[in-house]
Amino acid sequence: MAKRRLAITAALAAFAIALTGCSSSDSSADGFVGVILPDAASSARWETADRGFLQAAFDAAGVKVDIQNANGDKAAFQTIADQMLSAGAKVLVMVNLDSDSSKAVQDKAAAQGVPTIDYDRLTVGGSASYYVSFDNEAVGKLQGEGIKACLDAAGKSTARIVYLNGSPTDNNATLFKAGYDSVLRPLIDSKAYTLVDDQAVPDWDNAKGGQIFEQQLSKAGGKLDAVVSANEGLGLAAVAVLKKNKLNGKVCVSGQDATVDGLRAILTGDLSNTVYKAVKAEAEATAELAIALLRGEEATTATGVVKDGDREVPSVLLVPVGITKANVKDVIADGFQKKEDVCMGIEDLCAANGI
Repeated sequence: MAKRRLAITAALAAFAIALTGCSSSDSSADGFVGVILPDAASSARWETADRGFLQAAFDAAGVKVDIQNANGDKAAFQTIADQMLSAGAKVLVMVNLDSDSSKAVQDKAAAQGVPTIDYDRLTVGGSASYYVSFDNEAVGKLQGEGIKACLDAAGKSTARIVYLNGSPTDNNATLFKAGYDSVLRPLIDSKAYTLVDDQAVPDWDNAKGGQIFEQQLSKAGGKLDAVVSANEGLGLAAVAVLKKNKLNGKVCVSGQDATVDGLRAILTGDLSNTVYKAVKAEAEATAELAIALLRGEEATTATGVVKDGDREVPSVLLVPVGITKANVKDVIADGFQKKEDVCMGIEDLCAANGI
């Protein structure tokens, strides 16, 4: 486990970006950076992790930042962007709700000479100067590998599974599915695994996800071995349905984001596996690029490239880590979640798993 912890730490160290300090007066002269987060419902991470890490990164550099949340509303997303541009934002960082609405914002910003950065989600057909995220197909592969490992550990060489995919308008959801399908498709094609149903959840809506999964479970006649869910919000929505049917802990369920609730569900056995993404490094890399754009300086950290049609978008792509009971403690050791939050009321499970 120590080696795994070191691997996570090494991954963080490899991508963490050192921010260059400047005075507050410098940042006032430069204008400010506007950041638009997508919502607070699809995943807890946007408010519990990203907001704080982004704020800290800009504060460390003495750069003014305005961070707002669109709360899942595309009209509000555009209104926030308009207000930021009117107030003098010199760079916009955004996590899109879908590519079309985000592209409209990027086009308007570009017309005013304001560069944009896609944070976590690529705006397909957009004009962002940079894209900062994780290798999202690798995230999906970790999800698929975790599901297979769970089924193998249960001695199931044959299995009935469903896909509970993320929003069809989110390019990341497409990449996640490509990743887990690449792991599981050979087993599906060989008839070892039966893909009972394959559905996407509009807007990453967890309530809708629970309703869709209830239909999937009914279609499966109540007999399922695994739920390949694209994040912990959807996975926990599936778990709630499984609990009503006294099936939780008997069905492998994937997730991602390493939220407090997700890690607790890993320890209780309700989720089989999740994916930890080092949001602090993602936020710091984004701040580094935004500050370079703000100051008209050359950025040297976006060494990767992501294809968007014929356009090559300079990118920073960080490394995700698969999480099971065996290494939940490493997420806590890295400071991403607090032991007291994860272990409240399940102290015995934490102790049994080295936390």
